[in-house]
Amino acid sequence: MNPKLKEKTIESVSAVLPITGIVLMISILLVPIELGVVVMFITGAVLLVLGMGFFQLGAEMSMTPLGEGIGVQISKAGHIVFIIFIAFFMGVIITLSEPDLQVLAQQVPAVPNMVLIVTVAVGVGIFLAVAMLRILFQINLSTILIVLYVVVIGVSFFIPKEFLAVAFDSGGVTTGPMTVPFIMAMGVGLASVRGDKNASNDSFGLVALSSVGPVLAVLILGGFYTPSETAYTAAGMADVSTTRDVVVEFMVNMPRYVKEVVVSLLPVAAVFVIFQLLCKRYKRKQVKRIAIGLAYTYIGLVLFLCGVNVGFAPMGALLGSEIASAGWRWLLIPIGMLIGFYIVKAEPAIQVLNHQVETVTNGAVSAKTMNRCLSVGVSVSVGLAMLRVLTGIPIYWIIIPGYIVALVLSRFVPKMFVGIAFDSGGVASGPMTTTFLLPLSIGACEAVGGNIMTEAFGVVALVALTPLIAVQIMGVQYQIKLSKTKPDEERELTVLDDGDEIMDFMEDEDDDE
Repeated sequence: MNPKLKEKTIESVSAVLPITGIVLMISILLVPIELGVVVMFITGAVLLVLGMGFFQLGAEMSMTPLGEGIGVQISKAGHIVFIIFIAFFMGVIITLSEPDLQVLAQQVPAVPNMVLIVTVAVGVGIFLAVAMLRILFQINLSTILIVLYVVVIGVSFFIPKEFLAVAFDSGGVTTGPMTVPFIMAMGVGLASVRGDKNASNDSFGLVALSSVGPVLAVLILGGFYTPSETAYTAAGMADVSTTRDVVVEFMVNMPRYVKEVVVSLLPVAAVFVIFQLLCKRYKRKQVKRIAIGLAYTYIGLVLFLCGVNVGFAPMGALLGSEIASAGWRWLLIPIGMLIGFYIVKAEPAIQVLNHQVETVTNGAVSAKTMNRCLSVGVSVSVGLAMLRVLTGIPIYWIIIPGYIVALVLSRFVPKMFVGIAFDSGGVASGPMTTTFLLPLSIGACEAVGGNIMTEAFGVVALVALTPLIAVQIMGVQYQIKLSKTKPDEERELTVLDDGDEIMDFMEDEDDDE
C-alpha cells in the first residue's frame, strides 16, 4: 500500500472508530437492533474509513494544488473584472459538484431540485467573488461578516418560517468535501501573491463568506415559493439476513454513487485541463500527480458516500426514532451530544481544514487543537438540535443569539482566529452531518409527532454555528494569556508575528489537559 495512503487510512480509522463504537454500544444497551442491521452499519463504517483515506490523499494531491494555482494566476492578472468572473465561475462549478447539495435538494418539496441547486450555486459564486476581493483589498473580515449577517437576519423575518431552517442548513451543506479543499486553496494562493504580513490571516475566510451566499439565496428564493409540509421519508435499513444479502445491498447501490461522483468531478477535471492548457502552470510530473489525485478523490468519494448513505444514514434514522419512542426520550440530548463530539472527526473536509490551518500557521494552531475545539462545538450544537426536536423551540431563539455572540467575539480576537472560526463552521457541517445527524433528528421528530420542516431541519445550521464560538473562545484564551506575558507595546495579534507564542500557548493547553 502507498505509505501516504496507509497514513491517511490510519487517521480515518481513529476518526470513525469512536462513533462506530458509540452506536454499537447504544444498540446493545438501549435500542436492541437486529444483527443484519448491525452488519450493514459496520460494513458502511469500513467503506467510510477506506473512502476517507482515499479522499484525503486525493484532495491533498489534486484539489489543493489546483486551487492554489488558480488563486495565484488570477491574482497576477490584475484585472478586477476578470478576478470577479473567474471567482464567480469557479464558485458555481465547484458547488454544482458538491454531493451534499443533492441530498439537501431532495428534502425540500416546495422547490424543484434543480432550482434550489442553481440558486445555491449562484449564491456561492457571488460571495466567493466577494471573498476574493476582500483579500485583494485587505478588508476586515469581521466587518464584512457583521454586515452580511445583519442583512441575512433582516431578510429572514420576511420569508415563511418553513424556509428558515432549510436556508441556514444550505449554508453548511454547500461547504463540503468538494468545495472546502478547493476554496481554501484558492485563498492561500491569492494571499501568497500579496506577500505582506497579513496575507496569511486573509487566506482564511473564503469558506465563511461562501457559506453566507446560499443562506441569503435560499431566503430570497423562499419568497417565490409556497412551502408545504415536507414529504421526506427517512432512509430505511434494508432487510438483510445473511452476509451475502449485505454484499448484494451495497453492490446494488454502488453504481448510483459511481455515476453521481463522475458528474461531480467532471467539471473540476475539465477546469484543470483548460487551466493547464491556457497557463502551462504545471510540469509533466505535477500533471500526473494531480491526475492520480483526482482518481483517488473519485474512489474515496464513491466509497465514502456509499458507506454513509447505505450503512450510516438508515442507522441514524432508526436510532432517533427508537430512542424518541421510548419512555426515556430525554436521553436523546446527552446521546446526541456524545455522537456530535466524535462524528465531526469523521468529516473528510474537517481533516483538510485542520491540516491546512496547521500548515499555514506553521504548526501554531495544531490539528489536535482544532479537533478538540470543533468536537466541543458540534457536541453542543447537536444537543441543542435534539432539544429543539423534543420541545419545538424556534430556531430563531438559538441562531440569532448565537450569531450575535460569534460576531461580537470577532471584534476582540486575532484576525487569524476569526477566519479559522468562520471557516470551520461551514466545514463542520459536511456529509456525516447531512446523512447521519439529519436522519437522527428527523427520525426522532417523526416519533414525537413534531413538524419536520421547522423542528428537525436546522441541525446542520446549528452544527455550523457553534464552532464559530468555540474557536474564537480559543482565540480569546490565547489573547488573555499573551497579555499577561508580554508588555502592551509588544503585543501583536497576528499568528504570523506571534506564531511562537501561539505554539507555546497551545502546548500549555495540551499539557494542562
